[in-house]
Parts: sequence; C-alpha cells; structure tokens
Amino acid sequence: MDGEFIKLTLNLLCSTVCCVIGLTVVLAAIGKSLGIRKLYTSVLLSIFEFGKSKIERYEKQRYQREPKDSESHDDSDRSDKETTKNGGDPLIQRDIAIDAYQGIRIPSNRADYDLTNLKKEFHMSDIMYFAKCGVETIIEDEVTKCFTAEELRTWNFLTRTTHGHQYVSVRLTVLWCLGCLLRYLLLPFRLVLLSIGLSWLLISTAVIGLLPDISLRRQLNRYASLICHRILCRACSAVVTYHGRENMVKNGICVANHTSPLDVIILSCDNCYSLVGQRHGGFLGLVMKLLARTADHIYFERSEVKDRFIVAKRLKEHVEDKNKLPILIFPEGTCINNTSVMMFKKGSFEVSDDIYPVAIKYDKRFGDAFWNSSKMGMVQHIFDLLTSWALVAEVWYLPPMHRNENESAVDFANRVKKEIARQGGLVDLSWDGQLKRMKVKDSWKTKTQDDFSKILKVD
Repeated sequence: MDGEFIKLTLNLLCSTVCCVIGLTVVLAAIGKSLGIRKLYTSVLLSIFEFGKSKIERYEKQRYQREPKDSESHDDSDRSDKETTKNGGDPLIQRDIAIDAYQGIRIPSNRADYDLTNLKKEFHMSDIMYFAKCGVETIIEDEVTKCFTAEELRTWNFLTRTTHGHQYVSVRLTVLWCLGCLLRYLLLPFRLVLLSIGLSWLLISTAVIGLLPDISLRRQLNRYASLICHRILCRACSAVVTYHGRENMVKNGICVANHTSPLDVIILSCDNCYSLVGQRHGGFLGLVMKLLARTADHIYFERSEVKDRFIVAKRLKEHVEDKNKLPILIFPEGTCINNTSVMMFKKGSFEVSDDIYPVAIKYDKRFGDAFWNSSKMGMVQHIFDLLTSWALVAEVWYLPPMHRNENESAVDFANRVKKEIARQGGLVDLSWDGQLKRMKVKDSWKTKTQDDFSKILKVD
C-alpha cells in the first residue's frame, strides 16, 4: 500500500513538472507570459525590504548597547565600511578640477576647456597635488573596481553578495534557509529549460543551415532564434522590460554596454542579430559555432592584428547588404560590472554614420549578472545565475544617432557612450576596458602633467 502511494505521488509530481515545463516552452515560443515571474520578483522585493528593516533595527540596537566612548569611533568605522563597497558612495571624493592651482578649477572634460587662459606661477606646493592624486588612486582605483562584482548595501539572502553577515534573528535565518532551499529546488527545473533551449538551438541551426540562402531561411532562423533565447531567459527566471521598441534596429549597427554574454540572450529575445565578437573556446565557443550555422556572424582573434582590418571590411559589407540581419556590437570589448560604461572602440563607428544605441541595466538585488572572465569560467557563471533569485533587467532602445559632419569616429563613439550611460544610470568613464588585461600607457600617466604645464607662465 505504501509503495503504491509513493509511486502514485512520484507519477503525479513528474506529470506536474512536465506540464509546467511544457507550458513554459509553449509560452516562450509565442512570446507570452502569465505574469508569474513578475509576481515572484514582487514577493522577493517585499522579503528584501523586511530583511533590510530587521538588520537596520538590529544594528541600531547593537550600537546603542555599546559604550558611549566607542560609539563615535564605531559609527565612523561602519560608515567607512559602507562607503567602500562597490555601488555605494566612493571612499575618495575626488575634485572635479585641479585644486592645487591657487583656486583655479579645471572641468573634468579638459578637452573642451581652454587651458591657455589660465596662467600662474609655479610653486613647490603644486607638487602636492600629484602626490594627493597618487594616494587617492592607491586607496581607490576607479578602473579596477569596474571589474569586480558589485556589492549590495543590504542583504538579499544570497551569501555571495555580502561580507561578514551575522546572525540577527530567527525569522531571518528561517527565511534564508527557505530561500536557499527554494533556489536549489528550482535548479533542476532551470537546468531542464537550459537543456531544452540548447537542444532547440542545436536542432534548429542544423536543419535551417541546410536550407538555401533564401528568404524562407531568414524567416525560419528569426523565429527559431527568438524561441531559443526566450527559453534560455526563462531558465534564469528573467524579467526583462523593454522601452522604446519603436527605435529598434532593423538594419545597420546596434551598440550596447556589456556586462555578460547574457546581454546577447536578453536582446535576442526581442530581435534577431548578427554578432561580432572574440572567438572563445569551451562551452561558449560551442554555442558560437552553432549560431554561425544560420547567420553571418563575425568572430575574430583578439591577438591577431590583421583580423581587425578583415573585421572592418566584413562589417562594411554586412551593413551595405540590406537583406542581412542588423549587427550587435559591444564596443567596450570586455565585460564591465554594470556600474559604468568604459571607452568605446572606434572601429564600428568608422564603418557606419548611423548607430542604434541600446542601454542595459540589471537589477543587482536579484543576482549578479557580471561575468568576471578572469576569475571564473562560463559554466560557473551560468551556475551562479541559475542559483540566483532571478534575472531582472531593463533595456532602452535609444533613438538612432547620426555622425555629424567633420566629427571624428572617436568623438562620435564618446557621444553615443555618454547617451547610453545617461539612460542606463551608469558612470561614464573614459578609460579603456582593456586595462583589465594590459598595463597603463605612459601617455595616460602624463596627461595630468601635460595639462598642468599648459597653464604655467614661461618667461
């Protein structure tokens, strides 16, 4: 009797799971949603707010119980710890201008400022400005912190998003245990959806790749690609909000800020693109090969300089062919932790005078979408995403931007980058993202010194 009951229960459970998975795949295929994921994220936000209030109350009571003579010191230490976290207030409040020039203030965008109008005598005390800049850089490097996971101000019940979390109350501990159980119970379900999405990619690209290069092939490829990426998004419990769909690119070059290879999946749920990027090995390299069966993607080796000229030529030919898919490019050339936008490479801005910008912003409260390729492989990154709460993002399709007359490719790239940073609420940085892999150029080190020398009076 007990054996039959267990068998019946297992059959019922398996049937329910199969129905849920089947319904999820069908909804992904037609691009519809029942709103369950949005309800799920809304409930999570309520739990996060509850946990935040409990922790703040606990911290307040703990500091009130401590001796008064150490209260100010502890408050200062706590404040310092909070401000040094990524995503919080910076530890160093850098001057917008060079303040060592006897009150002369130079805007951060020095290229637009006439330094020749500011002349002063040199004083030995001016050296202290450069010493101060050096100490500030040692304490807080604004470039390096863009390549580390963004730390949260408050706990979101994920152990890997907080440092030194302590026991606060029974209710928070129970919530954490239940949340951990829920996330890892969802893991098999998400892995099944991931397998279905990849299997669909494998089968569809193999079949469609056999068809001749006609309009039917392009239509089938578009439909199969949308289904595949929507299934993969649901494997991460993704909730993506798209803004400005009327600005979506139909032909040409689309550029976006880069946080993870997941950006491609997020954008490909709404449109079909040809991709430009570095060749990879392993799991990601396999996916890239599958995608190349049915569309004209452009892959290159970062170490081969000659590839740059070949890529530029292929980009130009691709853009001129109106029958081909729009090209999706991440001009930063590397993944940034979704707090900033770093220097855009000028290559894609030399190919076309019309660019379609896209801004992507992930909600860090539900999980870390940043892929630190120097510290983790693609499989580990996927595992972290599948065991997070969800993937919540907003995508803004910005109006197309045209290159002005006599505007250089570099200036055009900076103008597009500035607009993406403004819309996505990101910090606009002029540093090259390749500093993640290479040393700083000597010309960059002497830039501030050159600015300083321009305002010195020379007899």
